[in-house]
Amino acid sequence: MSRIVIVSNRTPGKGPAAGGLAVALRKVLSEREGFWFGWSGKLTDRPSTEARFETIDGLEIAQIDLTRDDHHAYYAGFSNSILWPSFHLRLDLATIESHWYEGYRRVNQQFARALLPLLKPDDVVWVHDYHLIPLASELRQLGARNRIGFYLHIPFPTTDALYAIPHHEELMRDLSRYDLVGMQAKRDVAAFTEFAEHQAPSTFGGHKVQAIDFSRTEVEAFPIGSDPGAFAKLAVSPAATKMVHRMRRVLGEQRLILGVDRLDYSKGLPQRVEAYEKLLAHNSRLRRSVHMLQVAPPSRDSIREYQETSDTLDAICGRVMGHFAEPDWQPLTYVKRAYGQPSLAGLYRMARVGLVTPLRDGMNLVAHEFIGAQDPDDPGVLVLSRFAGAAEIFPEALLVNPFDTDETAEALRMALDMPLDERKERWTALMASAQKHNVDDWAVGFLDHLTQNASAKPSATRDVLYLASSTQPASLPEAMASQTPPAA
Repeated sequence: MSRIVIVSNRTPGKGPAAGGLAVALRKVLSEREGFWFGWSGKLTDRPSTEARFETIDGLEIAQIDLTRDDHHAYYAGFSNSILWPSFHLRLDLATIESHWYEGYRRVNQQFARALLPLLKPDDVVWVHDYHLIPLASELRQLGARNRIGFYLHIPFPTTDALYAIPHHEELMRDLSRYDLVGMQAKRDVAAFTEFAEHQAPSTFGGHKVQAIDFSRTEVEAFPIGSDPGAFAKLAVSPAATKMVHRMRRVLGEQRLILGVDRLDYSKGLPQRVEAYEKLLAHNSRLRRSVHMLQVAPPSRDSIREYQETSDTLDAICGRVMGHFAEPDWQPLTYVKRAYGQPSLAGLYRMARVGLVTPLRDGMNLVAHEFIGAQDPDDPGVLVLSRFAGAAEIFPEALLVNPFDTDETAEALRMALDMPLDERKERWTALMASAQKHNVDDWAVGFLDHLTQNASAKPSATRDVLYLASSTQPASLPEAMASQTPPAA
């Protein structure tokens, strides 16, 4: 069996893996020979030219170091100040510095040069996320002929947003060098296909750029999930039960509305709190009987846009408290720190409403975790943004437009007033979908596609999409007509 080589921006550290993805990828490597390759987390004066191996919790890890300047340009710069906001359709928040792309490319070249000597001819390489889009191109230029797959953990941008990204043609050409590109949702495959079929090569500088040929690249939606069974067990663990008891002592019979997110402008946190504010304003009977808890640990707080999101959220939470709080009742609690999974599982289980309302998101695993942690005899209700990838597989949630805070407020009221029979019916369907799209089957499904015979072409019944060359494009409606959610 071929070795599996997993490549990501950061390599896993010592101790328990945080999150279902890390657990699933560790499991892949524990069951098949291979290693994990990426940045060590160390910044040095000179970049690494060779990777060093280390065994961490039984896994073979190959790591390189980056210089401070290269890391800033590659990570904080091009990856998170240009690609992240653009892929999330926040072009107004993108900061463009031309030299960042040079650093982004340079780090991908460094990855490729350090990785290539470690590869055997039949190794299968699985590259993760937007930091490493050019890696296949860099490996191919060095002579690699391995099967190489790429998985995007964030949304794929619309064509207009893609055109706004500097060097977008080079990035798309980079994606064409992968054998398999995996997306979170069918909407992302459709956006990719729209560019592939209707690309308008730039003529900037008087040199017409040749259209990109995607005919050898398979593109498919692989909805990532969590481990709902594990979360169900975790939700009744001693640590989770302890958290529930702590909250019950404070809340009494108040029903809990829960949000759990990184402090990121893509998560729609100010709009979420504004919707809760409208819920209280329009439904005075609910005051004193509900409480909102928003857990939002900071992320990338050195980037200006994240600091501004934090300041905005502070202000709106203060406004809600000032307007509705009473001496013996607080309408909300806002916590800027992370909690362990057992504590979160307890919070999920006791919440009457899980509020997952990003403005645009990949899958959003919080929705999966909330579903997995529910009490089957008294489940809570998931209020979910229709702009999260999870909306495609969780239609039984209350789907909302997070920009419309009145609509979200009404969904909150419906969730709080929903009878037990309907809550059970919705949760049963949601749990079945979460089990179908679990993280273990996601990893196996992607690798099965990646390791299949390179010359095999899909039959009419398979849920895959081979993009035609731009010289003979297939129609988008025809290409998408046979698309159905992939089996877990």
